[in-house]
Amino acid sequence: MKGTNYMQKKSKLTSLDLAYIGMFIALMAICSWISIPMAIPVTLQTFAVFTTIFLLGRKRALIAIAGYILLGLLGVPVYSNFGAGIGVLLGQTGGYMVSFLLVALVTGGMIEKFGKKLPVLMFASGVGLLLCYLLGSAWFVYIYGRANGEIGLVAALTMCVFPYVIPDLVKISLAIVLERRLTRFIH
Repeated sequence: MKGTNYMQKKSKLTSLDLAYIGMFIALMAICSWISIPMAIPVTLQTFAVFTTIFLLGRKRALIAIAGYILLGLLGVPVYSNFGAGIGVLLGQTGGYMVSFLLVALVTGGMIEKFGKKLPVLMFASGVGLLLCYLLGSAWFVYIYGRANGEIGLVAALTMCVFPYVIPDLVKISLAIVLERRLTRFIH
């Protein structure tokens, strides 16, 4: 019985968990607003998502990312360029935002299983970024194709992935640096 009560307590979110989740939803929104206009805007959103995963862990990161997406769906302008609504999520870049849930699940799961050693963070981040590119680009090809006619894979990757690889790797590196400095303060 004692083990059951412990598991029940452990699965509930505490006030501290909720405070962290709210804080990281705000971080994702603020980082989404900081952007350089391109076909798909360069924002600090990827930095915020990976920082959230690294510092909050899989469960709280999933909740924070889902909360961020839900706020935008409800009309709160938390997406890039102060965007909001279902139209943004169903638009050409919506697949990247939805992919953040899968990124949190997979990257966070790998970190839970193998720990927060630097090689694990780097490998898990790489896998997460590839998943983001895969799902986001597939969605982009589908939506772009419906609106503008078929687009080839190389053309889509040229628009959606190649220009963003180095900036995304820099953002993930910064998130790892923050994780190294802040993880001992977040429980």
